[in-house]
Amino acid sequence: MKRFLVLFRGINVGGKNKVPMAALKKLLESLGFSDVSTYIASGNVLLTSDRNAEEVAAEIEAAMPRAFQLDSELIKVLVLTHDQLRTVVGDRPKGFGDEPGKYHSDAIFLMGIEAAEAMPIFNPREGVDRVWPGDGVVYAERLSAQRTKSRLSSMMTSPLYKSMTIRSWTTTVKLLAMLDAGGAG
Repeated sequence: MKRFLVLFRGINVGGKNKVPMAALKKLLESLGFSDVSTYIASGNVLLTSDRNAEEVAAEIEAAMPRAFQLDSELIKVLVLTHDQLRTVVGDRPKGFGDEPGKYHSDAIFLMGIEAAEAMPIFNPREGVDRVWPGDGVVYAERLSAQRTKSRLSSMMTSPLYKSMTIRSWTTTVKLLAMLDAGGAG
């Protein structure tokens, strides 16, 4: 049995694809996953399974449109092992996420694409935005005092954006702590 982090792309965003976390937990338990817990309503789930990450993702993606009214083109599922999430946090650029009062920092998790493919769609504004490629992730941060001048949101117009899901660095670190603690949150 392995612990996984499941990141959902496209649920509970802007009033679309509403999925109550209690109902999501119930669905995942009905699929045979155990120790299911959710963290905030943006689609973060910890669970235990004897299946591999690809099988877990495929089963959840298939079950979601049957259980909820969704625009299925927007919904994607990324399943990470504990080690994969630990690597994302451990391999962050030096100082990334260390100054939350100064920078807004995000982990942009990639779904079926590589960082080298994703990097060209970012258009960082010098002095405001910074982006770094990682393994299965792009690290992005912008100066909080100049967030309105940031150009990072321009990547949302690219077709590749459908292959990404964004979590704040604070959420990413919290999810790792939850996995480290065995899922209790």
